[in-house]
Amino acid sequence: MKYANYIRYVDDQEAIAAIRPAHRAYLADLLAQGKLAAAGPFTDGAGALFIYQAENADVAEEFAAKDPYTVGGVIAEHTIEPWQLVYSNTSLLQQSPG
Repeated sequence: MKYANYIRYVDDQEAIAAIRPAHRAYLADLLAQGKLAAAGPFTDGAGALFIYQAENADVAEEFAAKDPYTVGGVIAEHTIEPWQLVYSNTSLLQQSPG
């Protein structure tokens, strides 16, 4: 099942930037394991959306808890909800540079 994790960062862009490389490496590992469907920040820099593939909500929460952003204290709040894909246009979901 898929789970959407909607997060909001703390108001400290320097702290977020310092942890970003470890965070992105963590997400790349989840992606390689087939446990991440999509991820990316909001363009205003206030937060991000991650779509996990997990057996249940507890596993999705575990993914969030192990994220270097969570461990590093730069996530002010997050909400994880079960999410069902109904439609998808993969050509619109291509990775952006950077």
